[in-house]
Amino acid sequence: MHKYPFVAYRPERYPEDEMVKRGREFYELVDRRRSVRFFSDEPVPRECVELAVLAANTAPSGAHQQPWTFVLVGDPATKRRIREAAEVEERQNYEGGRLPQEWRQALAPLETGSDKSYLETVPWLVVCFAQKYGTRPDGTRVKHYYVNESVGIACGLFITALHTMGLSTLTHTPNPMAFLSDICERPPSERPYILFPVGYAAPDAEVPDLTRKPLDRALVSRP
Repeated sequence: MHKYPFVAYRPERYPEDEMVKRGREFYELVDRRRSVRFFSDEPVPRECVELAVLAANTAPSGAHQQPWTFVLVGDPATKRRIREAAEVEERQNYEGGRLPQEWRQALAPLETGSDKSYLETVPWLVVCFAQKYGTRPDGTRVKHYYVNESVGIACGLFITALHTMGLSTLTHTPNPMAFLSDICERPPSERPYILFPVGYAAPDAEVPDLTRKPLDRALVSRP
């Protein structure tokens, strides 16, 4: 007998050929996903972002604590504040020498820089915050487990949901990111994790000509 409530779980099963077909179709869908830095200013329904967050909420998490908060920003003035603060940090990275040479070399094929104008162009910014700990009604702390792993999985589902709807995004992580806590007015229990610009790719958008790791390098079989 279970000490806590449980419910029956009977996931749908498919014939093997259907399993492979569905898996291949999903792979082909997500293989078309790319990180975008050139966005359209065309409006995007708020419901699309809400559905992506609901998809993120289905992620597994340590002790089912779901240690994430997604903050939605659509106000032009707030987007400008975020862009300006992000560019201050990025100028320190790129022009101020904060990025070590090895990191610069790794980033070179992407041709990234300190200009983050797309943070104002997109209709939405979504900031994911990781909850370092929870808070009970009496103000005492609740320890959260596997925070980075849990939030990372949720963000992956968020990205995939956006792509499924025909939207684009980018995992932007200006370092340090404390300004996001101030602008988004988040409590000390949360820390910025990823800043997502969300919108349609610009009609003339370009992305680096990259190839992904082949299966024989990503998957190792052991006897």
